[in-house]
Amino acid sequence: MSSVCPPDASATLSDWLQYLESIHATAIDMGLDRVREVATRMGLELSGVKFVVGGTNGKGSTCAMLEAILLAAGYKVGLYTSPHLIDFNERARVNGQIASDGDLIAQFQAVEAARGEVSLTYFEFTTLAILRLFSQSRLDAIVLEVGLGGRLDAVNIVDADCAIVTSVDLDHTDWLGDTREKIGFEKAHIYRAGRPAICSDPVPPQSLLDHVEKIGADLWLFSRDYNYSGDRQQWAYGGREQRRSALAYPALRGANQLLNASAALAALESVRDRLPVQQQAVRLGLLQASLPGRFQILPGQPTVILDVAHNPHAAAVLAQNLDNMGFHPYTHAVFGMLSDKDLAGVVAKLGTRIDHWYCAGLPGPRGMSGQALADKVAAALPPSPAGAESPSIAAFENPAQAYAAARERAVENDRIVVFGSFLTVASVLQALGRKA
Repeated sequence: MSSVCPPDASATLSDWLQYLESIHATAIDMGLDRVREVATRMGLELSGVKFVVGGTNGKGSTCAMLEAILLAAGYKVGLYTSPHLIDFNERARVNGQIASDGDLIAQFQAVEAARGEVSLTYFEFTTLAILRLFSQSRLDAIVLEVGLGGRLDAVNIVDADCAIVTSVDLDHTDWLGDTREKIGFEKAHIYRAGRPAICSDPVPPQSLLDHVEKIGADLWLFSRDYNYSGDRQQWAYGGREQRRSALAYPALRGANQLLNASAALAALESVRDRLPVQQQAVRLGLLQASLPGRFQILPGQPTVILDVAHNPHAAAVLAQNLDNMGFHPYTHAVFGMLSDKDLAGVVAKLGTRIDHWYCAGLPGPRGMSGQALADKVAAALPPSPAGAESPSIAAFENPAQAYAAARERAVENDRIVVFGSFLTVASVLQALGRKA
Protein backbone atom coordinates (compact mmCIF):
# COMPACT_ATOMS: atom_id res chain seq x y z
CA MET A 1 0.00 0.00 0.00
CA SER A 2 1.28 3.49 -0.91
CA SER A 3 2.34 5.90 1.83
CA VAL A 4 1.47 8.85 -0.43
CA CYS A 5 -1.47 10.84 0.94
CA PRO A 6 -4.53 11.01 -1.31
CA PRO A 7 -5.44 14.43 -2.71
CA ASP A 8 -7.68 16.64 -0.59
CA ALA A 9 -10.95 18.28 -1.57
CA SER A 10 -9.19 21.22 -3.24
CA ALA A 11 -7.07 19.00 -5.52
CA THR A 12 -7.07 19.59 -9.28
CA LEU A 13 -7.26 16.91 -11.96
CA SER A 14 -3.51 17.30 -12.43
CA ASP A 15 -2.97 16.66 -8.69
CA TRP A 16 -5.03 13.47 -8.93
CA LEU A 17 -3.19 12.19 -12.00
CA GLN A 18 0.16 12.76 -10.30
CA TYR A 19 -1.12 10.83 -7.27
CA LEU A 20 -2.31 7.93 -9.43
CA GLU A 21 1.11 7.65 -11.03
CA SER A 22 2.68 7.19 -7.59
CA ILE A 23 0.45 4.65 -5.82
CA HIS A 24 1.46 1.42 -7.55
CA ALA A 25 4.95 0.00 -7.83
CA THR A 26 4.81 -0.55 -11.61
CA ALA A 27 3.02 1.20 -14.47
CA ILE A 28 1.85 -2.11 -15.97
CA ASP A 29 0.77 -4.98 -13.72
CA MET A 30 -1.33 -7.40 -15.73
CA GLY A 31 -4.21 -9.19 -13.99
CA LEU A 32 -7.89 -8.68 -13.20
CA ASP A 33 -8.12 -9.70 -9.53
CA ARG A 34 -7.40 -6.28 -8.00
CA VAL A 35 -9.51 -4.24 -10.41
CA ARG A 36 -12.40 -6.73 -10.24
CA GLU A 37 -12.39 -6.65 -6.44
CA VAL A 38 -12.65 -2.85 -6.36
CA ALA A 39 -15.35 -2.89 -9.06
CA THR A 40 -17.36 -5.30 -6.88
CA ARG A 41 -16.95 -3.07 -3.84
CA MET A 42 -18.20 -0.13 -5.93
CA GLY A 43 -21.25 -2.08 -7.10
CA LEU A 44 -20.29 -1.14 -10.65
CA GLU A 45 -23.07 -1.95 -13.13
CA LEU A 46 -23.28 -0.74 -16.72
CA SER A 47 -26.51 -0.31 -18.63
CA GLY A 48 -26.83 -0.36 -22.41
CA VAL A 49 -25.14 -2.42 -25.07
CA LYS A 50 -21.43 -2.85 -24.34
CA PHE A 51 -18.90 -2.99 -27.17
CA VAL A 52 -15.30 -3.92 -26.33
CA VAL A 53 -12.72 -3.27 -29.05
CA GLY A 54 -9.20 -4.72 -29.06
CA GLY A 55 -6.48 -5.23 -31.63
CA THR A 56 -2.93 -4.19 -32.47
CA ASN A 57 -3.97 -1.39 -34.85
CA GLY A 58 -7.31 0.05 -35.95
CA LYS A 59 -9.11 -0.13 -32.64
CA GLY A 60 -9.21 3.63 -32.08
CA SER A 61 -10.65 4.23 -35.56
CA THR A 62 -13.24 1.47 -35.11
CA CYS A 63 -14.30 2.95 -31.75
CA ALA A 64 -14.59 6.43 -33.25
CA MET A 65 -16.83 5.19 -36.07
CA LEU A 66 -19.04 3.15 -33.73
CA GLU A 67 -19.50 6.18 -31.49
CA ALA A 68 -20.24 8.57 -34.37
CA ILE A 69 -22.78 6.25 -36.01
CA LEU A 70 -24.61 5.55 -32.73
CA LEU A 71 -24.71 9.27 -31.87
CA ALA A 72 -26.08 10.02 -35.35
CA ALA A 73 -28.77 7.38 -34.71
CA GLY A 74 -29.86 9.33 -31.62
CA TYR A 75 -28.47 7.02 -28.94
CA LYS A 76 -26.76 8.09 -25.71
CA VAL A 77 -23.19 6.82 -25.97
CA GLY A 78 -20.13 6.56 -23.73
CA LEU A 79 -16.68 6.19 -25.32
CA TYR A 80 -13.50 5.19 -23.44
CA THR A 81 -10.18 5.26 -25.32
CA SER A 82 -6.50 5.41 -24.45
CA PRO A 83 -3.91 6.79 -24.46
CA HIS A 84 -4.78 10.46 -24.77
CA LEU A 85 -2.86 12.85 -26.99
CA ILE A 86 -2.89 16.10 -25.01
CA ASP A 87 -5.46 16.13 -22.18
CA PHE A 88 -6.39 13.13 -20.02
CA ASN A 89 -10.06 14.12 -20.41
CA GLU A 90 -9.93 12.92 -24.04
CA ARG A 91 -10.17 9.35 -22.71
CA ALA A 92 -13.82 9.71 -21.66
CA ARG A 93 -16.66 11.02 -23.78
CA VAL A 94 -20.34 11.04 -22.86
CA ASN A 95 -22.72 11.80 -25.73
CA GLY A 96 -19.82 13.15 -27.77
CA GLN A 97 -18.66 15.55 -25.05
CA ILE A 98 -15.26 15.18 -23.41
CA ALA A 99 -15.56 14.62 -19.64
CA SER A 100 -14.91 17.69 -17.48
CA ASP A 101 -12.27 17.89 -14.76
CA GLY A 102 -15.04 17.96 -12.15
CA ASP A 103 -16.70 14.82 -13.52
CA LEU A 104 -13.42 12.92 -13.41
CA ILE A 105 -12.36 14.15 -9.96
CA ALA A 106 -15.69 13.02 -8.49
CA GLN A 107 -15.14 9.54 -9.91
CA PHE A 108 -11.52 9.40 -8.73
CA GLN A 109 -12.73 10.21 -5.20
CA ALA A 110 -15.23 7.34 -5.39
CA VAL A 111 -12.59 4.83 -6.56
CA GLU A 112 -10.17 6.01 -3.85
CA ALA A 113 -12.85 5.55 -1.18
CA ALA A 114 -13.69 2.03 -2.40
CA ARG A 115 -10.23 0.60 -3.00
CA GLY A 116 -9.08 0.61 0.64
CA GLU A 117 -5.84 -1.38 0.83
CA VAL A 118 -6.04 -2.62 -2.78
CA SER A 119 -3.23 -1.19 -4.92
CA LEU A 120 -4.25 -0.17 -8.46
CA THR A 121 -2.19 0.93 -11.44
CA TYR A 122 -2.89 4.30 -13.08
CA PHE A 123 -4.74 2.52 -15.90
CA GLU A 124 -6.81 0.31 -13.58
CA PHE A 125 -7.78 3.23 -11.35
CA THR A 126 -8.75 5.50 -14.23
CA THR A 127 -10.62 2.70 -16.01
CA LEU A 128 -12.79 2.13 -12.94
CA ALA A 129 -13.42 5.87 -12.62
CA ILE A 130 -14.55 6.21 -16.22
CA LEU A 131 -16.72 3.07 -16.03
CA ARG A 132 -18.42 4.57 -12.97
CA LEU A 133 -19.00 7.82 -14.87
CA PHE A 134 -20.69 5.79 -17.61
CA SER A 135 -22.74 3.81 -15.07
CA GLN A 136 -24.24 7.09 -13.83
CA SER A 137 -24.96 8.51 -17.28
CA ARG A 138 -27.97 6.39 -18.37
CA LEU A 139 -26.39 5.31 -21.66
CA ASP A 140 -27.81 3.23 -24.49
CA ALA A 141 -24.39 2.05 -25.66
CA ILE A 142 -20.85 1.98 -24.28
CA VAL A 143 -17.76 1.65 -26.50
CA LEU A 144 -14.60 0.57 -24.66
CA GLU A 145 -11.14 0.39 -26.19
CA VAL A 146 -8.80 -2.21 -24.68
CA GLY A 147 -5.58 -0.69 -23.33
CA LEU A 148 -3.11 -3.56 -23.73
CA GLY A 149 -3.80 -7.06 -25.06
CA GLY A 150 -7.17 -8.20 -23.78
CA ARG A 151 -7.14 -11.18 -21.43
CA LEU A 152 -5.60 -9.33 -18.47
CA ASP A 153 -6.53 -5.76 -19.41
CA ALA A 154 -8.69 -3.85 -16.91
CA VAL A 155 -11.36 -3.25 -19.57
CA ASN A 156 -11.91 -7.02 -19.70
CA ILE A 157 -13.80 -6.95 -16.39
CA VAL A 158 -16.69 -5.82 -18.62
CA ASP A 159 -18.63 -8.61 -20.29
CA ALA A 160 -19.01 -7.38 -23.84
CA ASP A 161 -22.34 -7.79 -25.61
CA CYS A 162 -20.24 -7.59 -28.78
CA ALA A 163 -16.44 -7.68 -28.98
CA ILE A 164 -14.22 -6.73 -31.93
CA VAL A 165 -10.60 -7.70 -32.57
CA THR A 166 -9.40 -5.43 -35.36
CA SER A 167 -5.95 -6.83 -36.12
CA VAL A 168 -3.31 -9.07 -34.61
CA ASP A 169 0.32 -8.11 -35.09
CA LEU A 170 3.54 -7.75 -33.14
CA ASP A 171 3.53 -5.00 -30.50
CA HIS A 172 4.00 -4.97 -26.72
CA THR A 173 5.84 -8.29 -27.14
CA ASP A 174 7.30 -8.08 -23.60
CA TRP A 175 3.76 -8.41 -22.25
CA LEU A 176 1.79 -10.28 -24.89
CA GLY A 177 4.30 -12.67 -26.47
CA ASP A 178 6.55 -12.58 -29.50
CA THR A 179 4.34 -14.32 -32.10
CA ARG A 180 0.96 -13.57 -33.67
CA GLU A 181 -0.36 -16.82 -32.18
CA LYS A 182 0.52 -15.78 -28.62
CA ILE A 183 -0.83 -12.26 -29.14
CA GLY A 184 -4.00 -13.59 -30.80
CA PHE A 185 -4.66 -15.77 -27.75
CA GLU A 186 -4.47 -12.70 -25.47
CA LYS A 187 -6.74 -10.58 -27.65
CA ALA A 188 -9.35 -13.33 -28.16
CA HIS A 189 -10.19 -13.27 -24.45
CA ILE A 190 -12.38 -10.18 -24.85
CA TYR A 191 -14.88 -12.47 -26.63
CA ARG A 192 -17.75 -13.95 -24.62
CA ALA A 193 -19.66 -17.22 -24.92
CA GLY A 194 -22.74 -17.04 -27.14
CA ARG A 195 -22.14 -13.41 -28.08
CA PRO A 196 -20.96 -11.79 -31.33
CA ALA A 197 -17.18 -11.99 -31.80
CA ILE A 198 -16.14 -9.79 -34.72
CA CYS A 199 -12.68 -10.31 -36.23
CA SER A 200 -11.55 -7.90 -38.95
CA ASP A 201 -8.05 -9.32 -39.28
CA PRO A 202 -8.09 -10.87 -42.79
CA VAL A 203 -5.79 -13.69 -41.64
CA PRO A 204 -6.64 -14.36 -37.98
CA PRO A 205 -4.23 -16.51 -35.97
CA GLN A 206 -5.35 -20.05 -35.21
CA SER A 207 -5.14 -19.34 -31.48
CA LEU A 208 -7.93 -16.78 -31.81
CA LEU A 209 -10.13 -19.18 -33.79
CA ASP A 210 -9.47 -21.99 -31.30
CA HIS A 211 -10.44 -19.81 -28.34
CA VAL A 212 -13.67 -18.72 -30.02
CA GLU A 213 -14.57 -22.35 -30.65
CA LYS A 214 -13.66 -23.36 -27.11
CA ILE A 215 -15.94 -20.77 -25.47
CA GLY A 216 -18.72 -20.98 -28.06
CA ALA A 217 -18.74 -17.34 -29.17
CA ASP A 218 -20.57 -16.30 -32.35
CA LEU A 219 -17.64 -15.64 -34.70
CA TRP A 220 -18.03 -13.05 -37.47
CA LEU A 221 -15.03 -13.35 -39.79
CA PHE A 222 -14.11 -10.71 -42.34
CA SER A 223 -14.66 -12.05 -45.91
CA ARG A 224 -16.77 -14.98 -44.63
CA ASP A 225 -19.54 -13.30 -42.60
CA TYR A 226 -19.16 -9.73 -43.77
CA ASN A 227 -17.27 -7.82 -46.42
CA TYR A 228 -17.06 -4.55 -48.28
CA SER A 229 -16.81 -3.48 -51.90
CA GLY A 230 -16.34 -0.09 -53.47
CA ASP A 231 -15.46 2.10 -56.41
CA ARG A 232 -13.94 5.57 -56.51
CA GLN A 233 -17.19 7.27 -55.53
CA GLN A 234 -18.75 5.12 -52.80
CA TRP A 235 -18.65 1.78 -51.03
CA ALA A 236 -20.99 -0.90 -49.76
CA TYR A 237 -21.15 -3.20 -46.72
CA GLY A 238 -22.45 -6.75 -46.98
CA GLY A 239 -23.14 -8.73 -43.79
CA ARG A 240 -24.94 -11.94 -42.91
CA GLU A 241 -28.41 -10.50 -43.46
CA GLN A 242 -27.87 -6.79 -43.89
CA ARG A 243 -26.54 -4.84 -46.83
CA ARG A 244 -25.73 -1.15 -46.79
CA SER A 245 -24.94 0.42 -50.14
CA ALA A 246 -24.11 3.87 -51.55
CA LEU A 247 -22.03 4.82 -48.51
CA ALA A 248 -19.64 7.77 -48.62
CA TYR A 249 -16.05 7.03 -47.70
CA PRO A 250 -15.25 7.59 -44.01
CA ALA A 251 -13.91 10.98 -42.95
CA LEU A 252 -11.02 9.07 -41.38
CA ARG A 253 -8.41 8.79 -44.10
CA GLY A 254 -6.30 5.79 -44.95
CA ALA A 255 -6.15 2.47 -46.70
CA ASN A 256 -7.44 0.42 -43.75
CA GLN A 257 -10.47 2.51 -42.84
CA LEU A 258 -12.98 0.48 -44.86
CA LEU A 259 -11.79 -2.61 -42.99
CA ASN A 260 -12.39 -0.77 -39.70
CA ALA A 261 -15.72 0.67 -40.89
CA SER A 262 -17.00 -2.72 -42.03
CA ALA A 263 -16.10 -4.21 -38.62
CA ALA A 264 -18.11 -1.45 -36.94
CA LEU A 265 -21.06 -2.17 -39.23
CA ALA A 266 -20.80 -5.92 -38.57
CA ALA A 267 -20.88 -5.17 -34.83
CA LEU A 268 -24.00 -3.03 -35.30
CA GLU A 269 -25.63 -5.70 -37.44
CA SER A 270 -24.94 -8.30 -34.74
CA VAL A 271 -26.89 -6.28 -32.11
CA ARG A 272 -29.49 -4.70 -34.39
CA ASP A 273 -32.37 -6.19 -32.40
CA ARG A 274 -31.26 -4.05 -29.44
CA LEU A 275 -29.77 -1.03 -31.25
CA PRO A 276 -31.37 -0.58 -34.66
CA VAL A 277 -29.50 1.94 -36.81
CA GLN A 278 -30.97 3.62 -39.89
CA GLN A 279 -28.98 3.94 -43.10
CA GLN A 280 -28.83 7.72 -42.82
CA ALA A 281 -27.20 7.46 -39.39
CA VAL A 282 -24.49 5.21 -40.86
CA ARG A 283 -23.83 7.70 -43.66
CA LEU A 284 -23.72 10.66 -41.28
CA GLY A 285 -21.65 8.88 -38.64
CA LEU A 286 -18.97 7.81 -41.12
CA LEU A 287 -18.66 11.41 -42.30
CA GLN A 288 -18.49 12.82 -38.77
CA ALA A 289 -16.11 10.35 -37.11
CA SER A 290 -12.80 11.95 -36.19
CA LEU A 291 -9.66 10.68 -34.52
CA PRO A 292 -6.58 12.88 -34.13
CA GLY A 293 -3.25 11.40 -35.12
CA ARG A 294 -4.50 8.67 -37.46
CA PHE A 295 -3.29 9.77 -40.87
CA GLN A 296 -4.53 13.24 -39.95
CA ILE A 297 -3.76 15.82 -42.64
CA LEU A 298 -3.55 19.42 -41.47
CA PRO A 299 -4.78 22.23 -43.72
CA GLY A 300 -2.24 24.40 -45.56
CA GLN A 301 1.10 23.92 -47.28
CA PRO A 302 3.44 22.17 -47.07
CA THR A 303 1.19 19.18 -46.39
CA VAL A 304 1.56 17.97 -42.79
CA ILE A 305 0.49 14.43 -41.87
CA LEU A 306 0.18 13.23 -38.26
CA ASP A 307 0.21 9.49 -37.57
CA VAL A 308 0.80 7.54 -34.35
CA ALA A 309 2.21 4.54 -36.27
CA HIS A 310 4.65 2.93 -33.83
CA ASN A 311 4.83 -0.73 -34.88
CA PRO A 312 5.70 -2.37 -38.23
CA HIS A 313 2.08 -3.20 -39.11
CA ALA A 314 0.97 0.42 -38.62
CA ALA A 315 4.08 1.68 -40.44
CA ALA A 316 3.22 -0.50 -43.45
CA VAL A 317 -0.25 1.09 -43.57
CA LEU A 318 1.31 4.57 -43.26
CA ALA A 319 3.66 3.74 -46.15
CA GLN A 320 0.69 2.65 -48.29
CA ASN A 321 -1.22 5.82 -47.41
CA LEU A 322 1.78 7.98 -48.34
CA ASP A 323 2.04 6.15 -51.68
CA ASN A 324 -1.62 6.96 -52.37
CA MET A 325 -1.15 10.71 -51.89
CA GLY A 326 0.34 11.64 -55.23
CA PHE A 327 3.66 13.29 -55.96
CA HIS A 328 5.62 15.43 -53.49
CA PRO A 329 9.21 16.40 -54.34
CA TYR A 330 10.53 15.66 -50.85
CA THR A 331 9.18 13.91 -47.77
CA HIS A 332 10.42 15.10 -44.37
CA ALA A 333 9.84 12.79 -41.36
CA VAL A 334 9.65 14.12 -37.80
CA PHE A 335 10.16 10.84 -35.97
CA GLY A 336 10.18 9.89 -32.31
CA MET A 337 9.76 6.42 -30.82
CA LEU A 338 10.07 4.72 -27.46
CA SER A 339 13.02 2.42 -26.91
CA ASP A 340 10.96 -0.75 -26.35
CA LYS A 341 9.40 -0.66 -29.82
CA ASP A 342 10.55 -2.44 -33.01
CA LEU A 343 12.27 0.62 -34.43
CA ALA A 344 14.13 -1.26 -37.17
CA GLY A 345 10.88 -2.88 -38.33
CA VAL A 346 9.13 0.50 -38.50
CA VAL A 347 11.96 2.19 -40.42
CA ALA A 348 12.18 -0.73 -42.86
CA LYS A 349 8.47 -0.41 -43.74
CA LEU A 350 8.92 3.25 -44.69
CA GLY A 351 11.88 2.24 -46.83
CA THR A 352 13.11 4.89 -49.23
CA ARG A 353 9.98 7.08 -48.98
CA ILE A 354 11.65 9.49 -46.53
CA ASP A 355 14.21 11.98 -47.88
CA HIS A 356 15.02 13.76 -44.61
CA TRP A 357 14.76 12.31 -41.10
CA TYR A 358 14.40 14.65 -38.10
CA CYS A 359 14.91 12.36 -35.09
CA ALA A 360 13.38 13.67 -31.89
CA GLY A 361 14.26 12.75 -28.33
CA LEU A 362 11.41 11.66 -26.04
CA PRO A 363 11.21 11.93 -22.23
CA GLY A 364 10.68 9.26 -19.60
CA PRO A 365 12.27 5.91 -18.79
CA ARG A 366 11.27 4.43 -22.17
CA GLY A 367 12.37 7.49 -24.15
CA MET A 368 15.70 7.94 -25.90
CA SER A 369 17.73 10.90 -27.06
CA GLY A 370 17.44 12.27 -30.56
CA GLN A 371 21.03 11.22 -31.27
CA ALA A 372 20.46 7.64 -30.09
CA LEU A 373 17.37 7.49 -32.31
CA ALA A 374 19.28 8.95 -35.28
CA ASP A 375 21.96 6.27 -34.88
CA LYS A 376 19.32 3.53 -34.87
CA VAL A 377 17.58 4.99 -37.93
CA ALA A 378 20.90 5.10 -39.81
CA ALA A 379 21.52 1.43 -38.97
CA ALA A 380 18.00 0.37 -39.95
CA LEU A 381 17.64 2.22 -43.27
CA PRO A 382 17.73 0.03 -46.38
CA PRO A 383 20.48 0.85 -48.91
CA SER A 384 19.55 3.63 -51.32
CA PRO A 385 18.98 2.57 -54.96
CA ALA A 386 21.93 3.02 -57.28
CA GLY A 387 22.38 6.67 -58.21
CA ALA A 388 19.90 7.88 -55.60
CA GLU A 389 20.87 10.30 -52.88
CA SER A 390 20.98 8.86 -49.36
CA PRO A 391 18.44 10.35 -46.94
CA SER A 392 19.71 12.92 -44.46
CA ILE A 393 19.41 12.18 -40.73
CA ALA A 394 19.53 14.85 -38.03
CA ALA A 395 18.99 14.70 -34.26
CA PHE A 396 16.92 17.07 -32.09
CA GLU A 397 16.18 17.39 -28.42
CA ASN A 398 12.41 17.08 -28.78
CA PRO A 399 9.65 16.79 -31.41
CA ALA A 400 8.84 20.53 -31.39
CA GLN A 401 12.44 21.40 -32.35
CA ALA A 402 12.50 18.65 -34.97
CA TYR A 403 9.25 19.94 -36.46
CA ALA A 404 10.52 23.54 -36.53
CA ALA A 405 13.61 22.37 -38.47
CA ALA A 406 11.45 20.41 -40.91
CA ARG A 407 9.21 23.44 -41.50
CA GLU A 408 12.24 25.59 -42.17
CA ARG A 409 13.64 23.21 -44.76
CA ALA A 410 10.44 22.06 -46.47
CA VAL A 411 9.14 24.01 -49.46
CA GLU A 412 5.51 24.50 -50.43
CA ASN A 413 5.00 21.28 -52.43
CA ASP A 414 6.87 19.01 -50.00
CA ARG A 415 5.20 17.02 -47.25
CA ILE A 416 6.07 16.57 -43.58
CA VAL A 417 5.00 13.36 -41.85
CA VAL A 418 5.07 13.44 -38.05
CA PHE A 419 4.93 9.89 -36.78
CA GLY A 420 5.91 7.32 -34.18
CA SER A 421 4.91 7.59 -30.54
CA PHE A 422 1.73 9.30 -29.32
CA LEU A 423 4.18 11.60 -27.48
CA THR A 424 5.69 12.73 -30.78
CA VAL A 425 2.35 13.66 -32.35
CA ALA A 426 1.07 15.27 -29.15
CA SER A 427 4.20 17.41 -28.81
CA VAL A 428 3.83 18.75 -32.36
CA LEU A 429 0.09 19.38 -31.92
CA GLN A 430 0.85 21.39 -28.78
CA ALA A 431 3.65 23.31 -30.53
CA LEU A 432 1.09 24.25 -33.18
CA GLY A 433 -1.33 25.42 -30.49
CA ARG A 434 -3.89 22.82 -31.51
CA LYS A 435 -6.17 20.71 -29.34
CA ALA A 436 -6.50 17.03 -30.09
